Amino acid sequence: MNHLHRTRALTMTRAVRLALGLGAVAGIFSASALAQDAPLPEPLARVEITGSAIKRIESETALPVQIITREEIDKVGVTTASEILSRLSANVGALTDGASISDGKDQRGFNSANLRGIGTSSTLVLLNGRRMANFASPGDDTGVDLNNIPAAAIQRVEVLLDGASALYGTDAIGGVINFITRKDFQGVELNAYGLKTKEGGAGKHTATLTAGVGDVAKDGFNVFAVADFQRTDALSTSQRDFINDLHIAERLPHLLSGYTSPANIRLTGAQRDYLNEQGFTINGKPLTNRTINPSVPTCNGPANLYLPTGTGGVDACTYNYMGDTELYPKSEKANFLSRGVLQINPENQVYAEVALSRSKTYYAASSARVTGYIDYRKVPALAKYNLLSDEASADDDVPGEVQLNMRLFEAGRRTSELTSESQRYVVGWTGSHNGWDYDVGLNHSVNVIKDRDTHGYLLYDKLMQGISDGLINPFGPSSPEGIALLNSIQVNDEVRHARGTMDSVDFKVSHPVGTLAGGDAALAVGGELRREKTTFNPSALLMSDNINNDFAPEGGDATAYARNIQAVYGELLLPLTKQWEAQVSARYDHYQVVGGAASPKVGLSYMPTNTMLFRASAGRGFRAPSMTELYRPMQVGSTATLPDPVYCATVDNNYADCADAWEVHRYSNPNLKPEKSRQFSLGMVLQPSKQVALSLDYWNIKRTDLIAEIGDDVILGNQAKYGNLIHRDDDGFITYIDQFKENRGAQKAAGLDLTIDFKGVQTWAGRFGGRLAGTYVTKSELQYAKGDAFVSNLGRFVTDGVVQRWRHTITFDWDQGPFAATLSNTFSSGYEDQNSAINIDDGSVVAANRVKSYSLWDLTGSWQANKAIKVRAGVQNLADTAPPYSNQAYYFISGYDPTYTDVRGRRFFASVNYAFK
Repeated sequence: MNHLHRTRALTMTRAVRLALGLGAVAGIFSASALAQDAPLPEPLARVEITGSAIKRIESETALPVQIITREEIDKVGVTTASEILSRLSANVGALTDGASISDGKDQRGFNSANLRGIGTSSTLVLLNGRRMANFASPGDDTGVDLNNIPAAAIQRVEVLLDGASALYGTDAIGGVINFITRKDFQGVELNAYGLKTKEGGAGKHTATLTAGVGDVAKDGFNVFAVADFQRTDALSTSQRDFINDLHIAERLPHLLSGYTSPANIRLTGAQRDYLNEQGFTINGKPLTNRTINPSVPTCNGPANLYLPTGTGGVDACTYNYMGDTELYPKSEKANFLSRGVLQINPENQVYAEVALSRSKTYYAASSARVTGYIDYRKVPALAKYNLLSDEASADDDVPGEVQLNMRLFEAGRRTSELTSESQRYVVGWTGSHNGWDYDVGLNHSVNVIKDRDTHGYLLYDKLMQGISDGLINPFGPSSPEGIALLNSIQVNDEVRHARGTMDSVDFKVSHPVGTLAGGDAALAVGGELRREKTTFNPSALLMSDNINNDFAPEGGDATAYARNIQAVYGELLLPLTKQWEAQVSARYDHYQVVGGAASPKVGLSYMPTNTMLFRASAGRGFRAPSMTELYRPMQVGSTATLPDPVYCATVDNNYADCADAWEVHRYSNPNLKPEKSRQFSLGMVLQPSKQVALSLDYWNIKRTDLIAEIGDDVILGNQAKYGNLIHRDDDGFITYIDQFKENRGAQKAAGLDLTIDFKGVQTWAGRFGGRLAGTYVTKSELQYAKGDAFVSNLGRFVTDGVVQRWRHTITFDWDQGPFAATLSNTFSSGYEDQNSAINIDDGSVVAANRVKSYSLWDLTGSWQANKAIKVRAGVQNLADTAPPYSNQAYYFISGYDPTYTDVRGRRFFASVNYAFK
């Protein structure tokens, strides 16, 4: 055993461990009880904690590690890894099911963590201290899909809110989240859980079976398995009253759609002028726009609206897709984890883990939208006019043809099935001999993504022919033959298939290397060999460019990439005195093609008394470019609706003429270097009394050589510097904008983590206690290119999101005998909204808005009926608080920010747990 200074360990172990374990996790996550008057038993077990390769008494660390226990997870009624982390105040701007509702395809279904709000790709997620294969679909974000974490098997979660590249390598700039599963379960445990929402939709049912046999100490082995099944129902906009209360059509008409039913008709300028000369009117008035709809002003409500300020304009209709989509997808999750341990002799064990998961998410966007073309004589309102005349057809590509922007309700909502499958196999050998601790393991991990169009996506050529032949009616109900045609051309095809694998062998050994004033110094060394491989295969049907609303993406060809990584690292633990301890570590990684990166780190802790601990750390980290960033083929996309200042200067800054969603060409870069970071933290842990413990930590991160594209708004706003990226036609109108992945700019983030734990007091009515855990951000800003000014997204929505200045969780606990209850609050402060969306119909900019703070209260209770049965029930979102209004225009969902809000409203859950041991 590593003989650390016994007095220091015994008096502070539990108190400091409590404060270190307090996290900003729903305010409900705390560590063990405070130190008791009775002496602690000898000896104290050594454990390995996240952020160190050396086993030590759990409190002995200079790094802030937050502990989330199984009991605390159960207490609040959450059932997935994503839900667990949504209550972590340091987790900002993560990818969730709500935010992934979209009619786009890039990385949909990916649930991620984002510590400090500096990016999913900078947060490392581990399972039992080892990596998993990243989400396989190519895109701007890399990381582990939280759907693949077997949440029902979790024993605890350790969250290291400090850079850890010196031990773990790439991706750990923001911190490390280590999901630790049960390891020696014995007996049988059954759990059933159900959740129902007040307004309907988004209900959930889960069932979990855990079984294990064997006591390692007595029998020399243990084998256990956990199987978990979950089903969540879809939630539609029609099921939530708050959607109407947001008044999206009135506040954000320009974010709605110009594809309607009956179809909007898009005229050429010559056709419009001709019709005006012939006395044609809409709603009794001459035409002012080129988009018209003869059904104005009725527009076939309720989804199709007459909104003169909307996308359809004064002469046409606007479609409110927020009345015809989903807010929360249906999903089915199945997870299985098994672990076996065999004690070979008193000093050595072999172990094996199998983790299998499958998550199916069913997305339903609004009904199919179609850009069609038809002979004007088949449009009843236009048939009596002569659009074949020389005057009317002057601008025609095809004489007499008009464009239709139509919505096909008869084809149904566009639905997709996204399947994320994960396999992970680990075998290893661990033990201790003559003071040496060692562990070696083999890890094979796979993630497979299958994206299937299942309904509402139609064969484009047959659809166009059906419209041209008159079988499909753009202006009203189609004939039976038209309906039959729509049914016959529905696409059901796995359009995208991605597979990522990670194979690795790793080892670590540690041993005392001498004795200092505070105890034994220890050295750990380790290494890793890893191979990563990804493949992406679009279907032949997708690449034929014949699926309406899912056309072949440019740069979407099949790809396959692989690379090798080698790493070595070392760590030195130095108990300098009874009060001072240092932790020094360094790691060197070499990535094929990219090159090498070194990551040093030093940590220091000082315990002047048995109720006070001060700590500090400083280090450097890195993030290697992903294979998508290195090799992905050029992609075509579009900007948000932005003005072109050069063109605006020629039209008196009329945004109706000079703003648009410009085409963008996005390029990867095989010459990218790793991002680099430097970070430091300062903190303290205090226990002023037996009832109270608190911790306060300041953290500061700076990333350089940031792998990024220059923002489209930055390019357009600084054309003196970036004008070479803008391509124009002979008339000076933008044709497309280039965006290149490059090492450019920097990012800064800093703030304070605060936790206060009140153990509570025992009264005649029971024991009462409480906790507060929060994060106060003092800086969050981004520099797009070297020499540019830093742009802050602290307390304001910029480009793709916001970092709230203050987030917290507070809990109040009560227990007496077999009964217990918890009241908890999660809170996010308000912020300045995006306030930049442009209505290109009239050139107006959205009215400025400040998003209100967001506060949710939960109430749960439990009853331990007997030794085997425990019943739990609760109400989540007790006040039925709706998401606050936001005018953000980045996400498909409009009217609120889906990244941190919960659209389910008030919901009730209950669970029954039966344990036989």
